[in-house]
Amino acid sequence: MTKRPSVLIVGNPGEVHVGRHLLRAARDAGIEATLCDMSAAYAGSAVRRAYNWRVRGHRPASIAKFSRQVVTACHERQPSVVVATGLAPIDSATLQALGDMGIRRVNFLTDDPWNKAHYAPWFMEAVIEYDAVFTPRRANVTDLRALGCRDVAYLPFAYAPDIHFSDPPATTSERLHFDSDVVFVGGADRDRIKWVAPLIAAGFRVALYGGYWERHSETRTAARGMADAATVRKAIGGAATTLCLVRRANRDGHSMRSFEVPAIGACMLVEDTGEHREIFGVPRQAVDYVNSPDDAVDRVARLLSDRSERNRLTRSAHSLIASGHHTWSDRLKSMLEDGRPW
Repeated sequence: MTKRPSVLIVGNPGEVHVGRHLLRAARDAGIEATLCDMSAAYAGSAVRRAYNWRVRGHRPASIAKFSRQVVTACHERQPSVVVATGLAPIDSATLQALGDMGIRRVNFLTDDPWNKAHYAPWFMEAVIEYDAVFTPRRANVTDLRALGCRDVAYLPFAYAPDIHFSDPPATTSERLHFDSDVVFVGGADRDRIKWVAPLIAAGFRVALYGGYWERHSETRTAARGMADAATVRKAIGGAATTLCLVRRANRDGHSMRSFEVPAIGACMLVEDTGEHREIFGVPRQAVDYVNSPDDAVDRVARLLSDRSERNRLTRSAHSLIASGHHTWSDRLKSMLEDGRPW
């Protein structure tokens, strides 16, 4: 009989983060699991943090101390697998030590390490020590292999059923507050402003949740601030359509919202990418694809005049994702069993 794996997860425990989702998935599956909160690696004085980040190549100020904490946790917990999320602050020497202990080392690479905003020489040295790297973007699979990663596989993002579910505005005040023609949840990247500004200029009621939208004159009137999971559910439930864009600087072909939004339930306008077509199929089967900001303006106008079509797309997208093994439990199973569902 195969022994059930035990897992130590290195990640962020916040409610919308992958570390938290994987911890919940492990415990739901009856797997012994512990999470090391990687925010500890970024502790230190402001001067020390700035120096390490700006001068030492985006290096977390307390990475050495945190790496020792990971080793200590492994000695105490004796996990069979360490699952690190993203640019996890574990140095290469520590990963080598974990390998010497017989622990399988896995990374779910949430961000593209070649993104200029994230690029860190220390991580490039560390990532090749993992036994397996799972990346949710096909664009960097070849790069990771060329770097020296021994086992690289594409594994998409997912959704968490305990957070991403239908929860539309229930009261009159909620309906008035969250009523919009288009909602977008995510940060104000420059390429995203180019998509959103024409929608606002066209007169649509746009609601933007996430950081920095208020800093730009084109989007300031639509900024709604940061949002927790409950607010996101209400905002999506109160909107006629939901825009789903990728992050170009990250070479994304899809995003976490690609699964979270249909799980909550929405008529989706999805940026047309190869990965999105792989997930959602042919145009208007489950989502409406958009190729440009002008295209988005035209599609929103068409959908606002056709409630039955919006409802059909909402049902189709939800059914496709909810029945397609796209939860974080499914992704964790793939990582632990070294499966290749994609």
